[in-house]
Amino acid sequence: MKRILLFLATNIAVVMVLSIVMSILGVDRILDAQGGGLNMANLLVFAVLFGFGGSFISLAMSKWTAKKLMGAEVITTPRSASEISLGVETADA
Repeated sequence: MKRILLFLATNIAVVMVLSIVMSILGVDRILDAQGGGLNMANLLVFAVLFGFGGSFISLAMSKWTAKKLMGAEVITTPRSASEISLGVETADA
């Protein structure tokens, strides 16, 4: 639950920072002056959808990719003394 809240908070913070930076730089006024007709709120919603989507895809792929690239195995049942000691060491962390 904590990971999900941190994930959401990070993504929302990034969007808020982008919104503030665009507001300070006057991007909306520049677009209005050029007749762009682009609504900044809609653009931020679009950015949120793509940002969250991309980060979910990246998160879903990361564990699988790391295991394949490193040749790692998940130890469900320890088969040797070294696997048991590794489980004991990592259980405390």
